[in-house]
Amino acid sequence: MSKPTLREIANTLGLSIATVSKALKGYSDISIETKQKVKKLAEQLNYKPNSYAQSLQSKESKTIGLIVPEIVHHFFSNVILGVVKTAEKHGYLVITLQSDEKYDVEKAQIEQLLNKNVDAILMSLADNTVDHKHVESIRDSGVPVVLFDKISKLINCHKVVINDEKAAFEATNYLIETGCKKIAHIRGVLKPQTTIDRLKGYRKALEHHDIEFDKNLVFEATNLSLEDGQRIAQTIFDKHKDVDGVFVLTDLIASGVLMQFNELGVKVPEQISVIGFSNWLITQLTTPTLSTVDQPGFKMGQAAFNLLLDEIYNLKNNKEVNYRTIEIPTKVIARNSTKHI
Repeated sequence: MSKPTLREIANTLGLSIATVSKALKGYSDISIETKQKVKKLAEQLNYKPNSYAQSLQSKESKTIGLIVPEIVHHFFSNVILGVVKTAEKHGYLVITLQSDEKYDVEKAQIEQLLNKNVDAILMSLADNTVDHKHVESIRDSGVPVVLFDKISKLINCHKVVINDEKAAFEATNYLIETGCKKIAHIRGVLKPQTTIDRLKGYRKALEHHDIEFDKNLVFEATNLSLEDGQRIAQTIFDKHKDVDGVFVLTDLIASGVLMQFNELGVKVPEQISVIGFSNWLITQLTTPTLSTVDQPGFKMGQAAFNLLLDEIYNLKNNKEVNYRTIEIPTKVIARNSTKHI
C-alpha cells in the first residue's frame, strides 16, 4: 500500500497542497477549523511528513539529478549543457545519469538520486517506459520533477517539449512544396509520445495536400540506428521505386539512408529527397549535407532547469505550484539532401 501524500489530503478536503502543508505546520494564516480538519485526516491516514520536503527549509543539497536516455548523443548532450550552465549560475551541482532507454534502469536511477537527497529531478523518459508510477511517486512525495523531450501527457508535472506534430508537418510539407509526391516515413517504436506525434504530423501534411496515406510507406526503425536507415533505404529501393521523398525520425537514421542510397547510386535529391530530425552535427558531414528539423537542445535544458528552480522556490515558501508546459520553437533547416523552394 502506498504512503499517503499531501496531494491525497488536499484532494479529499478540496484544499490546495500549500494550504494543507501550512495547516500541518500551524501557520497563523490558516483558520483553526481548517487546521483541525487537515490534522484529523492526516492522523486517520497515518500521514508522515516527507523528510525531503522538510529538509528544503534548512538543508538543501544544492544538487539535482538529470536522467537522459543517452549521454553521447548530439541532442541530449546539448540539453545537458543547457541544464549544467544554468544550474551553475544558481549554485547547483548536476548528477547526470543514462537510462539506456531502459525502464528498469530508469526506476533504479530515480531511487539512487532520492537516496542522495537531490533537491529535484529532471528527466526524459526511456522509450520502453510505459508505467509512470515511479515518476508520479517522486512528484507525490513532494520532490520537484520536470520532464523534457520524451514525456508522458498522463503525468501531471512541469514539462518542456517541442511541438513534434507541428515540426513533422513542416518537414513533410517542405518535401511536398519542393516537388515530392510519394513520401515515405521512417518512425521508431510507437511508445514515446515523440514518435506518435511525428507520425501524426507526417500524415496531416499528406492530408493537407490531398496525398493519400499509404501504411506500406511507413517503416519502423527498431533500434534507431544507422543500420536501420541502411536497411530501410534498401527496402525502399527494392520495393518502392516511385518514392521520391523520405521523412526520417532522427538524423542518425537519415544518415544511414543517405549512405545506402549513395552505395546504390541513387541521386539525392535529384531522384529522392531526404530530411531528418534534430540538427545533429552529423547533418553537416554527410554526403550530401542533410536537411533536417532544428531541435534546440540547449534552450530546452535552460527552460527545464528554470522550471525546476521555480518549483523548488514555491515548495520552500509553501506556495501553490501550477504546472506548466513550455514549448520550444523548431524550424526546418534546408541543406543539400532536399531540393530548394
